[in-house]
Amino acid sequence: MGKLVPILRLTRIEHSAMLVVAVLAAELLAGGLPGAFALALSLITPIFVSMASFAINDYFDIKVDRLNNKDRPLVTGELEPMDAVYVSAICFAIGIVSAALINTYALVIAAAFAALAFLYSYKLKETFLLGNVYVALTMLIPFIFGSYVVSTTLAPGVALVSVMVFLSGLAREIHGTIRDFGGDTKVRKARTLPRVIGTHASSALALVLYAAAVAISAYLFFLVQPFRFNLVYGAIVFVSDLLLLYVGIGYVMVKKQKFYEKTRNVSLFAMGLALIGILAAALI
Repeated sequence: MGKLVPILRLTRIEHSAMLVVAVLAAELLAGGLPGAFALALSLITPIFVSMASFAINDYFDIKVDRLNNKDRPLVTGELEPMDAVYVSAICFAIGIVSAALINTYALVIAAAFAALAFLYSYKLKETFLLGNVYVALTMLIPFIFGSYVVSTTLAPGVALVSVMVFLSGLAREIHGTIRDFGGDTKVRKARTLPRVIGTHASSALALVLYAAAVAISAYLFFLVQPFRFNLVYGAIVFVSDLLLLYVGIGYVMVKKQKFYEKTRNVSLFAMGLALIGILAAALI
């Protein structure tokens, strides 16, 4: 038990729980859940690939995290840097093997995501916009993955949900680069969006992206099955939309690090709510 809790924190296990919801929702939207064995594998894959991605990211980001005073296991000394490498390698292997046992589509998606995760942590994070886009893609990939577990085509409902999640994920990632501006600039000299266009313009862009995601959620509610006039989906996503707009407007208006830190998990909670709403629509 000594290293279990730090490893779970290192790998941000709470994000894996969100991916499980996304995969289940996509499978239901694309035609229904697969058999028990394939279902188990389809959940194991995103859980472990996600865990591996966060572990390797903390390994490469240890200096940045120290400068930003982040309470991360590698910074506090609860884990050694090589622990993160070992955890990442093992989790990547489990995730990719699980995907290979499902079908070729699942294997290609999982392997591509694993490769991108490593490249992001190693170099892409420092590349203008590419790092932001990658992180947003990680939020929609579970939907694509889930759809291809049960089908050879991408379901229309899954495609729209994927765009919505991508936009809100990109906005949240831009907020992350604003929040970590000091460390990213001084240690990694990362050419992030705030460094190129400024923090205010970046905040404004993030708000536009959140607003576009909210518009898609409304479009789904009024026009697209199984979301159309689904009151459970509507109520849950309405709360999620309000929270996202609150955070987006706050970054534009408040412009204080204290607000950034206070709301860093509000947007994550809001996106988690949206995933629950999407899953509810697929179930009901």
